[in-house]
Amino acid sequence: MHVLILGGTTEARRLAELLHGMPGVAVTTSLAGRVASPRLPPGEVRVGGFGGPEGLTAWLRAHPVDVLVDATHPFARAMSFHAAGAAAATGVPLLALRRPGWVPVEGDDWHEAGSPEEAVALLPGLGRRVFLTTGRMGLAAFADLDELWFLVRSVDAPEGPRPARTETLLERGPFTLDGERELLRRHRVDVVVTKDSGGAATAPKLTAAREAGLPVVVIRRPPVPEGVPVVADPERAVRWVGEHRDRRAPGGASRRAD
Repeated sequence: MHVLILGGTTEARRLAELLHGMPGVAVTTSLAGRVASPRLPPGEVRVGGFGGPEGLTAWLRAHPVDVLVDATHPFARAMSFHAAGAAAATGVPLLALRRPGWVPVEGDDWHEAGSPEEAVALLPGLGRRVFLTTGRMGLAAFADLDELWFLVRSVDAPEGPRPARTETLLERGPFTLDGERELLRRHRVDVVVTKDSGGAATAPKLTAAREAGLPVVVIRRPPVPEGVPVVADPERAVRWVGEHRDRRAPGGASRRAD
């Protein structure tokens, strides 16, 4: 059985590790190619886009794929909808592997925003020195905030428009609580901006901000396709794949629609 994982996350890599060598299962992980030196999972790896839902549909039919797992980043909205459309067009079973979002606890000073643009509107009233952890692709929304200073952390160097007063840290998680405490202190950060990515790798910044009494602007997740089954961890995704493997028709006959 051929499993295609739409990857780029820690969970996707872990899923590929768990499925690699599983009897009767071959794994291909697809990466968007936005990171210069990604951590490659075991199994086959392809890099680059598919060319929209039609391109993904054609790829599923050409290779062929028996089950599809959308383990992309919670903010990869377009890819999730492309996956749902391609799965519906081909009849390939689709599972979404999405890490749970963060939940505020006592002491948090969170300010929710529905988009980077809403975050921009909130910032001037919250602080002057901003720790911006939304990734290098979304800096353009903040480019006109010349009166604020930004510390931007990303895996690769940002490109395109960005705030005039910007310092960049090229780092890859996971991050430690002690490290995040020191970062906020050293750079005199007074407000944090983050996407609700969830997971443990980047969560220590939230604890450090809470301890320091700093406001945090949290950008909510975008909507996701309806009707797609969702699991929260790779282990449950493995069980889902195993159930589909065990239910396959005798002789490995495909149940995909033409």
